[in-house]
Amino acid sequence: MTEPLSEHTADVIVVGAGPAGSTTAYYLAKAGLDVLLLEKTAFPREKVCGDGLTPRATKQLVSMGIDISEEAGWLRNKGLRIIGGGVRLQLDWPDLASYPDYGLVRKRDDFDEQLARQAQKAGARLYERCNVGAPIVDERTGHITGVNAKLGEEKTPVTFHAPLVVAADGNSTRLSLAMGLHRREDRPMGVAVRTYFTSPRHDDDYLESWLELWDRRGPQERLLPGYGWIFGMGDGTSNVGLGILNSSSAFKELDWREILKAWCASMPEDWGYTPENMTGPIRGAALPMAFNRQPHYTKGLLLVGDAGGLVNPFNGEGIAYAMESGQIAADVIVQAHARATPSQRELALHAYPKILKDTYGGYYTLGRAFVKLIGNPKVMKIATQRGLTHPMLMKFTLKMLANLTDPTGGDAMDRIINGLSKVAPKA
Repeated sequence: MTEPLSEHTADVIVVGAGPAGSTTAYYLAKAGLDVLLLEKTAFPREKVCGDGLTPRATKQLVSMGIDISEEAGWLRNKGLRIIGGGVRLQLDWPDLASYPDYGLVRKRDDFDEQLARQAQKAGARLYERCNVGAPIVDERTGHITGVNAKLGEEKTPVTFHAPLVVAADGNSTRLSLAMGLHRREDRPMGVAVRTYFTSPRHDDDYLESWLELWDRRGPQERLLPGYGWIFGMGDGTSNVGLGILNSSSAFKELDWREILKAWCASMPEDWGYTPENMTGPIRGAALPMAFNRQPHYTKGLLLVGDAGGLVNPFNGEGIAYAMESGQIAADVIVQAHARATPSQRELALHAYPKILKDTYGGYYTLGRAFVKLIGNPKVMKIATQRGLTHPMLMKFTLKMLANLTDPTGGDAMDRIINGLSKVAPKA
């Protein structure tokens, strides 16, 4: 590992120790670079999330050497149960060479800490309660060369320096904004709200997705754009939430917390999703999708995870793509670090957005089209009533929504999905 030049100087600064930041820091440190990982809160900390991990995210945890055994507190799931159009369909995760055939459930309040501690074990230097403010920019080149921060409860001003900075500071990504990178309004945006209930359904071994979300509070029932979920946590509680997309005119005008309450009230009483069984408040968070902030590399700054809008528009999954983008960014940085001249390093770093677009661009373009379609209540109604009655079509849909295919070989479904992703524009 590179010897630190000083306590506050490193090869790379990673801002934010969520899944994207901790994964980036882990792979950088493992490759021998000196990494500062700056987290504004202290662990354990709360994050709004469905807590359900697909096989895609599970693969990333295995790659990082995380103990995902049941003894270590992980609950495995076999697949996805889809409810809609009066149909209940249970689909196992596909049997693939590229991904495990099971997913996981883990509360975010200690999931993130496990990844951050793994990065620390690899050699990353973690600063908790480190609130990053303005970037330090070289006036001559316009490149970021560090960050100003306030450290600890005393909010001691500290300056951190590095030739490269990774923005892993989530949807709000103040660092990206300070460097002039604004959100693209032509990309879908979602919001997730969730809470926890004590429930007898806590040990369900399938993730449950409700494709129909009804607003039943007015004189006429309305089908809303989005989906609901119920994930058993294995600890006596269920995570119950909903995700809504901005493809609807109702996006801004409705109170999603109230809709979550109304949806829960419509469920069977013996499930326990009643106000008296709620174990915490209803919390909400934004879901930045389909590369809604670009470019992913500019002037010494790389964007990973939610900061770069990497949430899958098909299903609202963010953790797998946060971790994958972290691994990709780390690999690019390691290669750039080994180059002899500044111009060669820049050439290597500019490969990062290209790799992201090659990896996800076509698939996310298909997802943006999907988002527009499900924003139309008539399309959604036909899809749930007719699509769910065809198990083969739903198996295809599961692979498409969860982005679970074998890249080479695979079955006919894999080849169709991979082919569509290749020919779709990589915007």
